[in-house]
Amino acid sequence: MADQKDNIDDFKVQTAKHPNMTSAPLRPHSEHSKDRASKRLSTESNGTSDGGVGSSTPVEITALEESFRRFAIHGDTRATGKEMHGKNWSKLCKDCGVIDGKNITLTDVDIVFSKVKKKSSRTIIFDEFKVALGELARKKYKDKTGEEAEAEVFQLIEGKSPVISGVTRAVASPTVSRLTDTTKFTGSHKERFDETGRGKGKAGRVDIVDTSGYVSGYKHQGSYEKKVTKPTAGRPM
Repeated sequence: MADQKDNIDDFKVQTAKHPNMTSAPLRPHSEHSKDRASKRLSTESNGTSDGGVGSSTPVEITALEESFRRFAIHGDTRATGKEMHGKNWSKLCKDCGVIDGKNITLTDVDIVFSKVKKKSSRTIIFDEFKVALGELARKKYKDKTGEEAEAEVFQLIEGKSPVISGVTRAVASPTVSRLTDTTKFTGSHKERFDETGRGKGKAGRVDIVDTSGYVSGYKHQGSYEKKVTKPTAGRPM
């Protein structure tokens, strides 16, 4: 009993020293679970473990990194946006204007990709992506310093998204042109189109009998009807 009384006295002393110690309301267990889930997502986004360096730093995605993620997931529903394979790397350089056909070609892009990626890997991460852009920047803008060249290339890519191809264009080959040129048609096929290449419709497919009474090709066709139906008003009786 004496020990219990001493414990009660100690509790009263602690309460007197810290009056707000028991005033905080208890939080439901569900709220604690939400806090732990939010903290885990935050640490995963920062790439750190619980309590690690940078775990309290908010994630800020730059425009360059956002473009990297857009191209990284293009055409692949299983992609996470953290790695980019060679096909999308080449598409990024083409869509964003890094490839100019003179200083930077598709071959240069493929060589740089193989240079910066790990030997056992088929993809590159964002850090390797920036290194690759630096390589191309110095080759593309030879008259500028390394930092200025990188800044120019970064501006070409920032905020860009993959270009979605539209309707497939018809290939203008000589064979196709010959088959679709109505001026070179002969025989019955020629009769199906007029001088402008427009189809005549039924008149070009069916032989329509001419019942006008005129010989085919007669230049003054219809002149007789005009003379017969000429008005007689004003004639003397």
